[in-house]
Order: sequence, then C-alpha cells, then structure tokens
Amino acid sequence: MKNVLFVLLFVVLSSGSCEKEHETEVIRSFCYWKTDLSFDKEDDSIIKDMKVSHLYVRFFDVDWNPFSKEPLPVATIHDIRLNESNPEITPSVFITNEVVLKSDKKQLDSLAIQITKRIQQIGNKMNEIKAESIAYKIVYPQNYNNKKDFKQLNYDSVKSVELAKLKVDFKEILLDCDWSEKSKENYFYLLQKIKKEIPTSNLTATIRLWQYKYAEKSGIPPVDKGLLMCYNVSKPEDFQTKNSIGTSDELAQYITHNQYKLKLDIALPLYSWAVVFRGNKFKGILSDYEQLMNDTIKLKKSASDKYILRDDILIGQTYLRNGDEIRIEKISDDELDKMISIIKDKIQIDNRTRVTFFSFDKKYINDYGTQNISSYYARF
Repeated sequence: MKNVLFVLLFVVLSSGSCEKEHETEVIRSFCYWKTDLSFDKEDDSIIKDMKVSHLYVRFFDVDWNPFSKEPLPVATIHDIRLNESNPEITPSVFITNEVVLKSDKKQLDSLAIQITKRIQQIGNKMNEIKAESIAYKIVYPQNYNNKKDFKQLNYDSVKSVELAKLKVDFKEILLDCDWSEKSKENYFYLLQKIKKEIPTSNLTATIRLWQYKYAEKSGIPPVDKGLLMCYNVSKPEDFQTKNSIGTSDELAQYITHNQYKLKLDIALPLYSWAVVFRGNKFKGILSDYEQLMNDTIKLKKSASDKYILRDDILIGQTYLRNGDEIRIEKISDDELDKMISIIKDKIQIDNRTRVTFFSFDKKYINDYGTQNISSYYARF
C-alpha cells in the first residue's frame, strides 16, 4: 500500500513539475522599421490573433553629416496611428557606428539632448493623433444623425480636454548601434548621457552576436537590459554565404556561454529577400521578388536556394541581366526551431523575456502564417 501511495505521489509531483516547465509565457513582440506606422483593421487583427502586446517602433536614425561634421537625427517617422490595437510602444533609435567613432564628448552631450527631445516630440505627436481619434468618437458617435436629442459638442474643445489627459511616458527606450571595440567608450558615454536626460525610462541596447560572444572585448553597455539580435551574422555580398540572414549553425558558434552580464530579450528574423550576383559579384538585394519566382521561363533553378536568370528584366528600379544568379534567403521553420533550442540552452528565458520578430510587415507575416508565428513564440 505504501508503495502504491509513493508511486501516486511521484506521479502527481512529476506532472506538477512538467506543468511548470511549460508555464513560461514570453512577451510577444515585433519590430516595426518603416517611416510610417498606420495600422488598418487587418493589422489590428494580426496583432490580436498572435497576442502581440509590444512593438519596437523605429522613431528615427542618427547619422554622421560629412558636411557639417556632426551627428544629426534623420529619417524621422511621420505618423503613428494604431487604430483599435493598443500594444506597448518602445521608441527605437538607430545610431551608426560612424557617429560614435567621429563625435567628440561635446557633440555626444548635445546628441543626447537632441535624441531625448526628438523622442518627446514624436510622443507629443502620437498623443495629438490619439486625442483626435478619441474626440472624433465623442463628438460624432455612431448613428448620431438618427438621434433626436443629439447635441453637437465642440470638437476642438473635446480634443483639448482629451489631450490634457495624455502624457508622454515611455517605459523604455531602445538604442540600436553596432558599436566596435574602438567606438565603445564613446557609445557607452552617450548611453550614460541619455539615461541622465530620461531617468524615468529604462534603457535597452541591441546586442549583436559578436558583442555577446566577445563581451570582454566589446564591453557591456551601461543599460538596464539588452536585446540580442540573433541574425545578420554574415554579409549578403559574400558569394559563398549560404544565408546571410542567419543559420542555426552560425548562431551556435556565437551563443557559446551563459555568462552575459545583462538581462537579455531575444530578436529573431522573420523576413526574406533575394540577393543578386553578376559574375560572382554582388549587385544588390530584392525584397519584392515573389512574382519573378513564379516565372519558370525566365528563371532556372540551379540549387535548392539558387536560380539563374535567363532573360533581361526590370524589377522595380533594379535592372537584371541574363545570366545573373539569384540567391533566395529565408529562415525555414526547421531552422527557426533549431535556433530557438540553441537560445534556450544558453540564455535564461522567463515570463519577463520579450521575444521579438523582425519585422512587422504583412508580406512576411502572410508568408510565414500567423499560426506558425504564434507557434514560434510558444516554443520558448
């Protein structure tokens, strides 16, 4: 009888521990990397179907101006309209390595102020757009023309009241820079200055795979958290590269330890492109290549992911010639599964871990499928 009770107790405890192993529910996120963010009903539906609760939104870039010889914010996002969905937004700023290599301390001090001011300005614009939407629904409710006792409110007054309720209060700011060993001192200095300008927001820095593996050389950025970029290890212009977006074999060569001294979130690729070569020389990248792939007359398959063009053709603004070789790059479901296993083996994943896919684009999302993408999140 005792043996029976022991076995039953063991089964109960074991099943409980199994449940705990599968209790981890990562925070589902996407990167949005365009100059305009305007969600429609289909975008809202995608967000809802995949239970995505967070977006990294590229607010602007910072590049080096060779004429004025100073760093300047460029390519600022024009509009942010989220319709009915309401994911948390983390402003994201891309900074070229040239900026932190060439700037002096005085310029970096000024840049920290410029970055925080521009984030604030975009936040104010977001709130204005949100207040406009709320005010319109209040002033012009559904079927208001059919209501007998309907009284028209003043739109501008309602908008002012709603705008006063909204504050710019981003919980987190993402700084994206592929800093080098030579530029790390300046970059880390800039991060500290930005943190002083916005002490109420957490700072996150992107961590490239080489920066993770060789942390002693690259240094650990002075931020609250890191976003590990698990893709783009190889250069697309290399003719010998199998897949410059990424492979599980490459990832395994970089995620070799679990000693990184920052809490890490994870970013994985969810896009594809075609890399064009002419006589083994890199000619460019095509993002809109799907129509060409269906043309079996002009395209001849030479390997599992390579094709030879058999005619001159114009795709968008890119002119391709007969004989050009095209390499299709995309991460397969099997490769993503292997990459997730490698990440989980070395990096602590818990309910606070944010898993982000790059990037939010209906073309890529429809290509992979919302159910498949949801399963990628669930694999963590």
